[in-house]
Order: sequence, then C-alpha cells, then structure tokens
Amino acid sequence: MSEATTPTTDGTEAAEFAELVAIVTGGASGLGLAIADELADRGAQVAVLDIAEPTGGRHTAVRCDVTDSASTDAAVAEVADRFGRIDVVVNNAGIGAAGTVADNDDEEWLRVLQVNVLGMARVTRAALPHLRQSPSAAVVNTSSIAATVGLPQRALYSASKGAVLSLTRAMAIDHLREGIRVNCVSPGTADTPWIGRLLDAADDPAAERAALEARQPHGRLVSAEEVAHAVAHLASPRASSTAGVTLAVDGGMDSLRPRIG
Repeated sequence: MSEATTPTTDGTEAAEFAELVAIVTGGASGLGLAIADELADRGAQVAVLDIAEPTGGRHTAVRCDVTDSASTDAAVAEVADRFGRIDVVVNNAGIGAAGTVADNDDEEWLRVLQVNVLGMARVTRAALPHLRQSPSAAVVNTSSIAATVGLPQRALYSASKGAVLSLTRAMAIDHLREGIRVNCVSPGTADTPWIGRLLDAADDPAAERAALEARQPHGRLVSAEEVAHAVAHLASPRASSTAGVTLAVDGGMDSLRPRIG
C-alpha cells in the first residue's frame, strides 16, 4: 500500500484525498506548485490561485490577487462553482523581504504584510462557508523558521511569519468545533526561486549558499517536495486529531544545536 492510498471497506485502495477539492495560493511556482502537485498525486482536485499562470497546466488555474478582497472572493467563488465544494485551503502565497528593522520603509512593511498575513485572512474568510460544509475541512498556512528563530537581515519577513504562526493558533481554536482543522508548516531555508534570486545577487553565490546550508543541522537546503509532503500530512483526513500544530521542516534548525568543529 502506498503512502498516497488508504484501504477501503472492500479491500481496494482509494486515493487519500479522493473527491476532495483543494485551493493552493501562490501555487504557480516554487513551494506552492510542489504542494499542488503533491495533493493532486494523492487524489485531490487542485485549484491554483495566483497572479501568475502556473507551469505545466496540470491544475485548474484561477487568477487571484490576495491583496484584494474582491479578487479573493471571486476566485474562491469560482472554485466552489466549478467543483461544488472546497475541502482544503493551503495559504501559501507570500513574498520575501530582506534587511533590518531600519532598512524597509512603511510602504514596504505594508506591502509584505498585505500578502503574507492579510492575504491568508482574506482567502480563509472567503472559503469558510464552504469549509463548514466539508467532512474533511483543513487549512494549512505556510509560516517559516523565521517565526521562531532570529535570522539576520530578516526583520520584516520574520514579523510577517511570526504573525502567521499566531494567526494559525487563533484560527485553530476559533474553528475547531466547526470541524475545520487549522495548522501551519514552518520550512527552514528552502531551495526556492526567491532564495535563488538572493544567491544570484550575492557577491559570492557559492559561498553564500554554503553558509545557508551550513546553518541547518542536516547541512543542506530544504527541498520543495519535503515541504509539500508535510503540508499534505497536515491537510490529510488521516490527521483528524491534529489541530493548532506548527510542523517544522527545517533539518532541525529550530530545536537542534549541533556541535561545531
């Protein structure tokens, strides 16, 4: 029996997310696309909400700007109208920011918070009426190692992801008795397009990559597929007693302190 299937009463195997409909925001590339692929591999019908077109054309693409309530409301309604239900929401859309607390002006702070925090609130708010009708409702938010560990030059980004962590716990208690489980995944430094752009802009990309790899106890960047597996676990109907959890996918960076030298 594979990880993506579960036994049925007649002895056959059914896909883990069979008949379930999932929304993945920011699903056109990077972590979001890996998550969308993983959920589809496990049987879900996946709608990718993004301002960009997803690559490959495997999933239903719905244009959505998470900074705009009218756009998120319309996108979620389109998914519900098309599939007749919404069971899983993965709030993955997010943008990065570098610098100390003094390096970004008010406009940049508001821009990042609009996407990374308010975007999750908008999409979830629009999806709640549909999630309340689902027998397997789950919301998974993408937080970050930056929410729990002080990282240099990441003040704004850390603030936004810390808010996601707290928001996840608040949402979890608010909606648990409605049958909606809310959890979050907190990746370490992942091998994503944003990290790639940061490395390309460094004076010595190879040295910078080596430094990022070395600060994670397992000695490498986290892969998008590893994060996708964690999201699928939290969203799975099999995890029906898992709520308010933060699942670290960081090679031990949050809790382990390897000996140096």
